Amino acid sequence: MAIQWFPGHMNSARKKAAETMEITDLVIEVVDARCPMASSNPMVEEMRLFRQRPCLKILNKADLADTKTTQEWIAHLNAQANTRAIAMNTKNPSAIGQILPTCRALAPHRSDATKPLRMMIMGVPNVGKSTLMNALLKKRVANVGDEPAVTKTQQRIELSSDMVLTDTPGMLWPKIELETDGLMLAASHAIGVNAYFEDEVAIYLAGILRTRYGKPLSARYKIKDLSLLDNVGVIEHIATQRGYRIKGGGVDFEKAAHTLLQDYRDGALGGVSLESPITRAQIVAEFEEQKRIKAEQKAERERQRQAFLENNRRAHQSEDQII
Repeated sequence: MAIQWFPGHMNSARKKAAETMEITDLVIEVVDARCPMASSNPMVEEMRLFRQRPCLKILNKADLADTKTTQEWIAHLNAQANTRAIAMNTKNPSAIGQILPTCRALAPHRSDATKPLRMMIMGVPNVGKSTLMNALLKKRVANVGDEPAVTKTQQRIELSSDMVLTDTPGMLWPKIELETDGLMLAASHAIGVNAYFEDEVAIYLAGILRTRYGKPLSARYKIKDLSLLDNVGVIEHIATQRGYRIKGGGVDFEKAAHTLLQDYRDGALGGVSLESPITRAQIVAEFEEQKRIKAEQKAERERQRQAFLENNRRAHQSEDQII
């Protein structure tokens, strides 16, 4: 079952965002460069397409992602209509400098004080929206933190006489359908820790690291032969290598799981991307196939139920005729 996290303030934020979208010219959606589609809120896409608003996708925390995979995502997103993508981290001023000119290019009809360009920053929790806004303004106007859902209300800021920016609270969506999306969001610290078990998320992360980033994983935790370990074995090795023990002498699996997650979040394992355009397409295709199979099974059960009811009806009619 997919991880779910939709606190009450997010429902209010969703309604407010839909209202603000009506008077917005451009959406700046900040996503996590390590999992750009898993961290892209489908409600944002739905709202902006309904209003026919262009979108600038900011792949934030690119310094923590696999550079090659990030470039694949940039090309993939730039191929979409009314969409541009920029990879950045807020410590790189040159990347931040690309944002406003790109916004102007996406909405050229709003370019002066009589028609200021109205932009809205949106994204999942803890993806760096407020940090980005502070960087754009070169001063602290939004609260930031290393926990999801720091921003709780919208904030409207005038960047200049012809540009207005609205910062919005981090929003997830009511139902995360893809189980892997919930796991990627949790691993990347976009979901409150009360909504998942760290060991489950760490086991999933270990699988990706084993498959795609074996060398940095082995180097970080001094693993001699990674092929001898499965996902659980990786975490048990971390516990042994770091000397994590519980009372009685067993390995402290939970502490080792937390260490793996924290190292990933801090970039201690190097650039790591949890999904690519290719793997994303595979995940979606598998999910759609599962949905198709379940729909067919449900239809078959309904057919059998109706046949059973019809047979019963006919049997009763026959009995009535005999009587």
